[in-house]
Amino acid sequence: QCTYIEIEQVERTHAVVLSRPAWLWGAEMGANEHGVCVGNEGVWTREPVGEQEALLGMDLVRLALERSRSAHEAVRVITALLERHGQGGRCKEEPAPFCYHNTFLLADRAEAWVLETAGPYWAAQRIAEGSRNISNQLSIGTDITAEHAGLRQRARSQGWWSGDGEFSFAEVFSLEQQPVRMEAAKARYRAGRELLRQHAGRITAETFMGILRDKASGICVDSEGFRTAGSMVSVLPRDPALPCVHFFTATPDPSRSVFKPFVFVDGLKPAPQVMSPSFADDPAKKIPRFQSKVDRRHQLYRRHEAALALMESDPEQGQKLQETLRALERQGLEAARALLAGTLAPAPEELAELFFDCVDAEMKFYK
Repeated sequence: QCTYIEIEQVERTHAVVLSRPAWLWGAEMGANEHGVCVGNEGVWTREPVGEQEALLGMDLVRLALERSRSAHEAVRVITALLERHGQGGRCKEEPAPFCYHNTFLLADRAEAWVLETAGPYWAAQRIAEGSRNISNQLSIGTDITAEHAGLRQRARSQGWWSGDGEFSFAEVFSLEQQPVRMEAAKARYRAGRELLRQHAGRITAETFMGILRDKASGICVDSEGFRTAGSMVSVLPRDPALPCVHFFTATPDPSRSVFKPFVFVDGLKPAPQVMSPSFADDPAKKIPRFQSKVDRRHQLYRRHEAALALMESDPEQGQKLQETLRALERQGLEAARALLAGTLAPAPEELAELFFDCVDAEMKFYK
């Protein structure tokens, strides 16, 4: 059972860790036990966006993680499900429709992929080296590694492409008249690409955290309307003997949140502090949907919100708290570095409790 529709289950699913809006089944980003990471963003194209309930892009993120052992396999899982079930339905917990199609960033220990969609149509690009970003717009040009079998015929039949010359997915399927939000996305995409270029060859987990916290670029948004929600950074060593380490904030606005390390191990200790409550009479599941509101904030989110209010009302105390939280984050980063360098060999039970302990420590600082 996905957010809106039910699909066939597979024989085996993999363990996943997800960062997701609490009202839906899927996820905006996450990782699985095999070191596959997937994230998605909304995009608007020449193909009409459907309000009819189908799979959300966020459902596709979770399904790909549950069913894939590599980034390439995740691309195949998403495209097969997309062609079979379609994408559509409201993407926000509000009565007014807010719908979009999706772009995906997928990575594993060996390679990365960008997958972009327009309705049932899609194009994918394999990234073998360097860096790549996405930002609410089509960005795959002529460098297409794989595509929907009917992609070019669809473009020709609609008069979007003559069939002559090179085929650029972004040029052909992007809207001619861009909405304001798309113009802002262009600037954010360029800024993200430039920030990555500046750090080329020396990118670390801290580099990514800094980029995700960058407000001048528009990457980090702290306004209420579209505040940056959870953030995630993953370190995926090429050596399969080393564990992958995934850092999650589990709270909004990464500039004022703590990235906490998570490692897949047996006997993992759950972190109920970052699990949102469930509701017997959930307005997201009743038809018509979203006719009432419920408070989905988890325990850490509630304390984090109170801390943000303190930072704004008492700057001096807020600064002290921020320094304390960054020190906590540095401890997690140092532990991860030592783990990956082989200079730290924690007991399995310590790794099993790592994320829980970091969340617990953060909550205590908020008291």
